[in-house]
Amino acid sequence: MRFVKYVALATTACATIVLLGQVHAAKKGDASAVNVRLSGSAPKSLSEYRFFVGNLADLKPNEGVVPYDLNTPLFSDYATKYRHVWMPKGTSAAYHGEDAFDFPVGATLIKTFSFLHDLRDPAKGQRIIETRLLIRKKKRWDALVYLWNDEQTEATLKVAGTTKDVTWIDRNGAERSSNYIVPNVNQCKGCHVVDKKIVPIGPKARNLNRNYDYADGGANQLDHWTQAGYLTGAPSPNAAPKLAVWNDSSSGTVDDRARAWLEINCAHCHNPRGPANTSGLDLRFSQRDPVKWGVMKVPVAAGRGSGGRSYDIVPGKPDESILTYRLESTEPGIMMPELPRRLVDEDSLPLIKEWIASMHDVK
Repeated sequence: MRFVKYVALATTACATIVLLGQVHAAKKGDASAVNVRLSGSAPKSLSEYRFFVGNLADLKPNEGVVPYDLNTPLFSDYATKYRHVWMPKGTSAAYHGEDAFDFPVGATLIKTFSFLHDLRDPAKGQRIIETRLLIRKKKRWDALVYLWNDEQTEATLKVAGTTKDVTWIDRNGAERSSNYIVPNVNQCKGCHVVDKKIVPIGPKARNLNRNYDYADGGANQLDHWTQAGYLTGAPSPNAAPKLAVWNDSSSGTVDDRARAWLEINCAHCHNPRGPANTSGLDLRFSQRDPVKWGVMKVPVAAGRGSGGRSYDIVPGKPDESILTYRLESTEPGIMMPELPRRLVDEDSLPLIKEWIASMHDVK
């Protein structure tokens, strides 16, 4: 479901050039072009970037700003997320079959978090909480967080992080609430790290290989990025990897969908190059050794996070597996993932349990 109808990529009016370490509007004083700074202090307000046109809360993309989505998204306490990408004119990302694409200097990933008032009916509106940016600088990626005001007219740079009380109606008609975490910059670094460097998580071939309902019609995202000049070196979608949609049984088996959920929610830390590499747990979908993704694996240092259970995954026995114990917990020091949640993902947990319960033949 889409709360906002996006405008497709245009290629002419938002001309930009890379000059002297900074991305500038092509025409001096052009108040319509996207404005991403690569030097100096970060803008205090989200509107200064001009990623969106018109009423800011409508999230209507400016020319050159492309919406995208993932096959299976990260769970964030039932928040709805809107993803966009922008790159300087004449630049593109280089395709990679396993890791995130190699983005050019100036490229910006824009992710906005909101809570629909009623998950059963997006037309009832939403409250936007924050917009996160990842900006590709010359030597690194910079993470920035912008907090939206109550009037939904602007978002302001928030370095220290904060929390926001949110309420919504869930898909069963019940009123829910949470003290939502708006992360600080260091918390962003806690997830977006490979080999101790900040990197994107979402824009990988297996996550983007899906159709998207653009304003001018549906298209595969890999094809669309390629045709728009935002991606080079990509094979046809049929030849590219593709993750299942965790809650769509037509997209894959229980194993496919459970492991897709674990990849996007856990593997950014639990992989050989991630922050949790010392755990020895590798939850990437590409890992084919069951022991490495937890089957009958003794935890390295779970402590009380083990819940007294002996193995990460016990085939056929989800209620004896450390994995489900940690996914069911909301207690700091026990729950996994540690961020960005306070609540249990009650929708995906039955899938993970079904997956473990079906593992009788796993060796």
